[in-house]
Amino acid sequence: MITMTTEISTSINIKEPRWDQGTFMGRAKHFFTVTDPRNVLLTNEQLENAHKVISDYRQGVMSPGLTEDELWRAKYIFDSAFHPDTGEKMILIGRMSAQVPMNMTITGCMMTFYKTTPAVVLWQWINQSFNAIVNYTNRSGDAPLSVNQLGTAYVSATTGAVATALGLNALTKHISPLVGRLVPFAAVAAANCINIPLMRQRELKHGIPITDENDNRLGESTTAAKQAISQVVVSRILMASPGMAIPPFLMNTLEKKAFLKKFPWMSAPIQVVLVGFCLVFATPLCCALFPQKSSMSVSRLEPELQEKIRVSHPGVERVYFNKGL
Repeated sequence: MITMTTEISTSINIKEPRWDQGTFMGRAKHFFTVTDPRNVLLTNEQLENAHKVISDYRQGVMSPGLTEDELWRAKYIFDSAFHPDTGEKMILIGRMSAQVPMNMTITGCMMTFYKTTPAVVLWQWINQSFNAIVNYTNRSGDAPLSVNQLGTAYVSATTGAVATALGLNALTKHISPLVGRLVPFAAVAAANCINIPLMRQRELKHGIPITDENDNRLGESTTAAKQAISQVVVSRILMASPGMAIPPFLMNTLEKKAFLKKFPWMSAPIQVVLVGFCLVFATPLCCALFPQKSSMSVSRLEPELQEKIRVSHPGVERVYFNKGL
């Protein structure tokens, strides 16, 4: 069988995703590729090769025999491992491709071991430590965060989240076991509202980079940072919802069956698999709720920034920014 390969064009815009980001379906296809858990297994050599292919292509240099499909594959390997603003290689467990394997394990254990205070504290602390790494890794902007700022944000975020979980656990001591199973989800939802803004507090204080449609930097905006962080909070809570809301109902039924009464140790693995199945779909679909390259009207920016843009770039009506993930 003869296979045809498409020779590559020199005008492909690899700064943008392959699919139209103006539609939910286009964003969903993009994030199914970016969050593919198989990307976690890529070697450093494969990552560096993708980095070289993309860097070379941006400078007009193409590897001999490179096809369009291979270019896009390299772009998505590149996007899954390198930060869009800083260009640095991201921490492995902080990448979006690690979300499914990491979250299914942590969430499954949180929902299995929720009845004692030490277990709640341990798993909420592990979960919020993981969230802190993800939130820092996927922050917007290229300004560095000092060790002191990072430490303060981490301690306040994890403490607030664990306290929330313990408070909710105490409130549900005398209600049905099913409601008790939903406590970890309520705690995670509340904790996301604390953890994400705290881990990204520098953006709220100093703003995130905003550009025109041609990627010319126009300044930093705290208003854009607020929109970006609020969108990420909403998508993260919804991302956790199916995996934390559906398995409790199934487990409540399964634990009454003879199988789990005979093999109670199977409860945690079953819960982890159920959560993983939900996350495979929830992670990319909830990332796709809002465009990663978000935008807002110049008229909604801070007054002094509006004035600066009107003077330096009078034709610009809309600004763009990376909202983070």
